[in-house]
Amino acid sequence: MLLDRFPRVALAHRPTPLEALPRLSDRLGGPRILVKRDDCTGLAGGGNKSRQLEYLLGDALSQGADTLITHGAIQSNHVRQTAAAAAKLGLRCRLILERRTDHGDPAYLQSGNVLMDYLLGAEIAAILPRGADMAAATIALGDECRRAGGKPYIIPGGAASALGALGYVDCAGELAGQADRAGLTIDHVILASGSGGTHAGLVAGFHAIEPRIAVTGFSVGVGTNQHDHVLSLARDTWSLIGGAGTVGSGEVRVSDVAAGAGYGMPGETTIEAIRLVARCEGIMLDPVYTGKAMAGLMAMIGEGLFTPDETVVFIHTGGLPSLFAYKYLFGDEQAGGSALT
Repeated sequence: MLLDRFPRVALAHRPTPLEALPRLSDRLGGPRILVKRDDCTGLAGGGNKSRQLEYLLGDALSQGADTLITHGAIQSNHVRQTAAAAAKLGLRCRLILERRTDHGDPAYLQSGNVLMDYLLGAEIAAILPRGADMAAATIALGDECRRAGGKPYIIPGGAASALGALGYVDCAGELAGQADRAGLTIDHVILASGSGGTHAGLVAGFHAIEPRIAVTGFSVGVGTNQHDHVLSLARDTWSLIGGAGTVGSGEVRVSDVAAGAGYGMPGETTIEAIRLVARCEGIMLDPVYTGKAMAGLMAMIGEGLFTPDETVVFIHTGGLPSLFAYKYLFGDEQAGGSALT
């Protein structure tokens, strides 16, 4: 499993920390919980997409691209990190955003990730209604760019491709090495599962180095066959790196227990998980991805699905900027403290 043959651009701070969460573990009465701090990758606030973009932008530069084109929801972490990568490399960045939720709060529409998109110098070419064909829109934008003499490189939503997933094949090896040096045996890996590239890359990576590790992704949306989507992407990733055989269906574990009403719409368990982790460990989760994944992990612990001596690693995929876009969820927090004057 050699990744050196793929062009790669250094964007992320690596390795990211692997930290124990003893107060959270004690509070939940569950297994040993550690967190892989991929919120600390550094690029414009960090997050998982920085690892995936390293390979995609390596490919883009090898093709002589001068413009990055991608799409995502208004509060997309992927879009923000793509805009940051473009700024870092001196490329133009053109974005298509989707109104994937019905949120009308000005904070959701103007702050958080979308504010950072503007600050990073990206051009928001269009904001489309929920359900629009975003892939077709990016292709059309690419055609427009070529007609104007540009050299576009289209990045799929969420950087979810076999090439992008290599970032988390690499992360699986990084994580295994950290655990080995710390004398730990990882039994379970937990993460949010959305566009699927992070999930698929971890599945393919652990398939190569330690297939017994159970990788469980908590779906952040409803109405899609997330298992089959991630499995297909994991198999494509495995094929890309030249692996023998294939990834088994049982190696992809998906739960929708924390999906709430859909993408960008957290349930009460997600809000509770964000508060609990903040107050136990001083770590901030977000309402779209990591909060849902933590709510799912808490549900698994509540169901007694782990033994006390097992070790669970939670992949913190970032998303802090979007927390500010959801301030209406936490309006009672300030009411309980001293007013700022």
